[in-house]
Amino acid sequence: MKARLAPLYFDPGRDADFDTQLATLQTLLADVAELLDPVALGDRLPEAEAVVFPQFLGEAYRQVDRFKKIDVPILIITSEFGTLSMWDWEIAGYLKSAGVKTIAPYTLQQTKTICRALAVKRELQQTKFLVFQDNPGEGFQASIFKRFYWWEDECTQRMLDKFGVTVVKRSFKELGERAKAIPDLEAEEAWSTRQISTSGLPTPAIRSAFKLYLAVRREMERYANVGAVGINCLNESHFSDTTPCLAWNLLFEEQQIIWGCEADTVSMLTKYILHKSLDVPIMMTNLYPFLLGQAALKHERISNFPAVENPEDCLLVAHCGYLGVVPQSFAAEWTLRPKVLAIVDDNASAIDARLPTGDATLAKLDASMDRMTVVAGSLEGYVQYPGSDCLNGGVIRVPDGRRMMERLSSHHYLLMTGDNAADVGLVGKVFGLEIEQI
Repeated sequence: MKARLAPLYFDPGRDADFDTQLATLQTLLADVAELLDPVALGDRLPEAEAVVFPQFLGEAYRQVDRFKKIDVPILIITSEFGTLSMWDWEIAGYLKSAGVKTIAPYTLQQTKTICRALAVKRELQQTKFLVFQDNPGEGFQASIFKRFYWWEDECTQRMLDKFGVTVVKRSFKELGERAKAIPDLEAEEAWSTRQISTSGLPTPAIRSAFKLYLAVRREMERYANVGAVGINCLNESHFSDTTPCLAWNLLFEEQQIIWGCEADTVSMLTKYILHKSLDVPIMMTNLYPFLLGQAALKHERISNFPAVENPEDCLLVAHCGYLGVVPQSFAAEWTLRPKVLAIVDDNASAIDARLPTGDATLAKLDASMDRMTVVAGSLEGYVQYPGSDCLNGGVIRVPDGRRMMERLSSHHYLLMTGDNAADVGLVGKVFGLEIEQI
């Protein structure tokens, strides 16, 4: 799906410069946007995700009222390089002072990011998130799981109201039964056609992982436009003899389906928006700030955090024994291993994977669905704690650990490779989100 952009020009008419720049944009943005027929500023707009000005003129100072009537994002892309022209800072600044918000990218990559985000905004209106759960919070570790906002009806309604995404809920118990009923031979055939690195996993465990993958895939086929799938895989793990980690990897690699550990729909939505807009590796993990001390250490069954400089600005990131569910195409190292957590079946498995070290970005929507927090930091390395619930976790350094502690919205956050904070800001403008950089 491409973003639909309505090119606007200033009355009394188009000129050759406008047409030349429009033709340039049609070439530069051919893979991410559809340029509709041009419309005069003030005329009725066609159905589009945004308007774009290929040319700015001094007429803008005298037509602010017409700008204010535009109810979609306003893009200023006036240079032959697919960016704002420096001569247009003056007009853009004037419009801002008059209360008119515009989006003025300064690299072609940013322009394409904006177009992808606009397409995602449109796509979400037709997208379903499929989640498997029965009685969230009533299973294992109820005292923890009953606290999570993503299972509230209010959360589901806010996601629909703000983004248009529909959450479809199905029984995990029934899914687990269907998975177990799949013949061993069918699971082995699926296994034989895929390159999966395993270590220490017995054949029955691998078969079970493939059976759950096949069962989820078949359930997805019953619905149109499924963009993400999640399972309450820990709290209600008694419904399955395995975990969905391998299924999430395969569904992403084969169909680009976004996955949701613990059926966290807010993480699924954040991941969907950011990955499809920014086109960067992304995954969900738990945050264990060093400042949290024993409250974090006890949960991972470890005695201490690694010795680092300025530990107050560091956090351990880990989920289900390792870094978390990382698709093979994102990983520097990837192996499917036996489960780590006691909460899941002994037959279950978990992904042991590493993202490349270096610049990294954390982000997540908060409960309002109107705000996203962003942290630009660095993934400094990995630490191992044998015999614990963190056999291979990452260490992330952030600019201000104490400020982060005051502003985090969840223990689940999305981790992206690279410094993406500025581009997340652009996505926020497209979706009408307040972006708070921590």
